[in-house]
Amino acid sequence: MKRLKKIIFLTAVCTATIPGNITAAQQAVNASVDGKDGQSAEYNIDNTIVTATRSKKKNIEVPESVEVITAEQIKNSGATNAAEALAKVNGFTYKSFGPAGASRGAMNNELIIRGVGNGTLVLLNGNPISWRGKYDIDEIPAESIERIEIVKGSGSILYGSEAMGGVVNIITKKTAQNTVTAGIGNYGRKFYNINAGTDKITINYNRDKWGTVSDLSEKYINLHKLKGIAQTDVKDVQKESAAVNYKINNNWNAFYGYYHTKAIYDYFMSSVDESTEGITSGMTYNIHKAVTTQRIGQLSYHDNNVKGNFYYNTGIIKYSGPTFIDRMGNQVNDFYNTRERNTSYGIDGQRTWHIGEKTNIISGLDLQREKYEPLLTGHGESGRNRSRNNWGVFTQWEQQFDKKNTGTIGMRETWTTDADNDQNYSNFSMAGSILHKMDNENNIYLNINQSFIMPTFAQMYGSSDKAVPNPGLKPQTGINYELGWKKNSGRHNWKAAVFHTVIKDNITAKLNNAKTEYTYLNEDFRNTGIELSCDIADKADNFTYKWGITYQNPRVKSTNKDYWDEKYGRLQLMSGLTYKYRKLNSTISASYLCDRVEALDNEHSTKVKPYLLTTWNTIYQPDANNEIALTIDNLLDRRDNVMQSSTNYNIITPVNYLLTFTHKF
Repeated sequence: MKRLKKIIFLTAVCTATIPGNITAAQQAVNASVDGKDGQSAEYNIDNTIVTATRSKKKNIEVPESVEVITAEQIKNSGATNAAEALAKVNGFTYKSFGPAGASRGAMNNELIIRGVGNGTLVLLNGNPISWRGKYDIDEIPAESIERIEIVKGSGSILYGSEAMGGVVNIITKKTAQNTVTAGIGNYGRKFYNINAGTDKITINYNRDKWGTVSDLSEKYINLHKLKGIAQTDVKDVQKESAAVNYKINNNWNAFYGYYHTKAIYDYFMSSVDESTEGITSGMTYNIHKAVTTQRIGQLSYHDNNVKGNFYYNTGIIKYSGPTFIDRMGNQVNDFYNTRERNTSYGIDGQRTWHIGEKTNIISGLDLQREKYEPLLTGHGESGRNRSRNNWGVFTQWEQQFDKKNTGTIGMRETWTTDADNDQNYSNFSMAGSILHKMDNENNIYLNINQSFIMPTFAQMYGSSDKAVPNPGLKPQTGINYELGWKKNSGRHNWKAAVFHTVIKDNITAKLNNAKTEYTYLNEDFRNTGIELSCDIADKADNFTYKWGITYQNPRVKSTNKDYWDEKYGRLQLMSGLTYKYRKLNSTISASYLCDRVEALDNEHSTKVKPYLLTTWNTIYQPDANNEIALTIDNLLDRRDNVMQSSTNYNIITPVNYLLTFTHKF
């Protein structure tokens, strides 16, 4: 009865918002990012951000740990897609299955924020684009991105399930210069990009192709009849995308995106220690092709007080190919085929009330229809179609007590309906924060956020012949505490945060002892850490640089471990330096994760080598209409493992370069 009253109250509040106004992020972005001739406006060191509070605020006035990556910063970094742009963010753990942040079917390049591996909500223009908790952000070309807004810590009150670790909002360009780019690199790489448009419509086409990159994965095989090391070569990686952004008028905007990726993974025995079936070094284990096709449609409305979005996402993942060694270590001649379609569509609306000069209220509701269709799998229970409705009602009250102190309180009711086997969930969460202004450029804050994540269909019912269904999987709940400080001091922008995260029933994939099947189970998670960063701009000397440190202690406790075990890495160091001189612009960036462990399902985690990600990008502009860029990745040619478990050792791509020429027309 109490829960019903909460739902009725929040629904009544939010229903009043519908005639009003809908997505604050959209309006703020449109107003702040466009310059003359479609160029991005120059951002000052304290960027505004919308995603954190669903309202436009200066970074320093947001009582959360937030970050903004502008189009200019993305260009300077040499990133070719969203995954590369986010690879070196302070507090992010990197993961990749191939060159340029490539995913491998349903195994994607996860954004791990503060050690929370499955709690990052990815938005495109404020709309969710995840499919069953997965996302292929390496499909989104850098040339189409205006900015990326990042919120660390829970965002569940405003955005619902999946936002336990944080929110990443990728905002696309509404206007753009007319440009054509062509590039070549080693490993047979060919790169093309076209931007064209007017004040009303923007079109982007991108194609990125790689040849063969050898030895990008290693795995120790320990089967009943076979022991040795298997290696993976990645071949024919192709990423293709096309997007159209249409500004209908000052209030309405439409977006359509098509994304297609494919790659071949050649998995073979590089060495054999023992085989009772005559398997020798060099024999093929399997050859699988991963293909992902995704379509995204969005229609957005905004005015001064109301925002509304309608979105539609659909994607097909296919992972198939011949298999020559089975789970026991026998030689076989089978064909592996798993294929699934994930579809979600929904609406999101909000209204803002400004009551006097000191009170702001934002209320809204969202509804999402989620569908999961295993195709051509034939794996019993996993072969059934699944669907459910995800509902959310939220409100946030911001009150300025005096000139120095502002408090915020928020609440959300989330529930599901129409799920198979009555697997419906509900959750009521709250959040609160207080911001204290020591002066105009020096603030401290405290926030506490509850969060909630529902199990996905693939986790409950399996998505391949290796996935063991677990329909009794519990939803995970958590709470995040954060004490932070922000200061703008001349050309320095300082940020510091102390955080503590506790998650109950964290959903994690676990392998069986033979490492041939896996299922999703619940475990507990906790992490305590501190972040410190500084962005420094010195226009007089043409230098811009930044650095960041994160020290944390992520740990997990599960039913097969009665102790708290380490996970991921404890210490991360990141840095970046940009130097501009006349027609030359050069940027070098790095991220170093050390004190790392690999997670073992039934044993203590063990220490592994740190990883170091490095990129050097140099841009030369001989005249106003042409520019040449050279990007060199993995400068030290390190063979670092970027996986976080013992099942695979995925190696970062050896030193590689991309030389591009861009012409403006």
